[in-house]
Amino acid sequence: MTTAFAPATAVTMGEPAGVGLEITLKAWMLRDEASLAPFLLIADIEEVREAARKLDIGISVAQVEEPTEAGSAFGQSLPVLHQELSEPASLGSPTPAHAPAILGAIEKAVAFANNGTVAAVVTNPIQKESLAEAGFRYSGHTDYLGHLAGGLPTVMMLATKGLKVIPATVHVGLRQAIESLSADLLIACGRIAAQALQDDFSISSPRLVMTGLNPHAGEGGLFGFEEKLIIAPAVEQLQAEGIDVRGPVAADSLFHAAAREAYDAAICMYHDQALIPIKTLDFARAVNVTLGLPFVRTSPDHGTALDIAGRNCADPSSLIEAIRLAQSLSTNRRQQA
Repeated sequence: MTTAFAPATAVTMGEPAGVGLEITLKAWMLRDEASLAPFLLIADIEEVREAARKLDIGISVAQVEEPTEAGSAFGQSLPVLHQELSEPASLGSPTPAHAPAILGAIEKAVAFANNGTVAAVVTNPIQKESLAEAGFRYSGHTDYLGHLAGGLPTVMMLATKGLKVIPATVHVGLRQAIESLSADLLIACGRIAAQALQDDFSISSPRLVMTGLNPHAGEGGLFGFEEKLIIAPAVEQLQAEGIDVRGPVAADSLFHAAAREAYDAAICMYHDQALIPIKTLDFARAVNVTLGLPFVRTSPDHGTALDIAGRNCADPSSLIEAIRLAQSLSTNRRQQA
């Protein structure tokens, strides 16, 4: 573990009607067992105390005014930087009225990361529907964080031990995902992924692979032409830039144990092509990582779990892994710098 006064990791509240506060409280309780360095939660402190009371979790909560205070408090209390909700949360029932506080917590965490007062950002899950009702125009955290970072292009990675996957298209319908595929998109994904694997994951010579879109990677054009017209040209361009990448490879034979030994990350053509294998392999511990940002950001690879909010049965494993990975990546990034 780092020293008590090292920069803490900022954890955002996420959707207050979901399981975010519960899993954060549980992560703090398991801090020693999980070897977690200090983190602070940006949330409504009264909501945090109420969540602890409802869950019958006897922990101390300490309000901090600055992230620099988190390290000294962390051993005895969960440090909370107050972000007031406009009205109390009703577990299981999101409301657009909470959008300013939810987004405010994210914005504060990013500001702290940019000025170096926190080591990394970990975001609890948000409920996109209620945010959209409040006028939020981004498809999720990944796009919004890119906006907050000045419009930088970002890439979503899902990571667990033994597998890292990148969906080139993310939260869009399958028809739109296919229509939006382009060589430029895949080239950008490959460049960002290769750099992040070096800087954040300390892989000196990263190996990438690209899936095909169609069954059997198109079978030479028999089942589709996207492999020949889009994916193969992107692979060739990245190879010309010195990036170790191969493909397109049939997705149905890419994720078994022996195949995973041959690459460090797989770039997939659409959301489920990437997320099904990693959630099958390690549902409870997969972590969402945003690549391309000037700071480290991770998140649990699950949603708000509104159906179980307040029942004290939410598993904190993915959040714990997200905090642990964020702290590891930020250390790697500082060493690379």
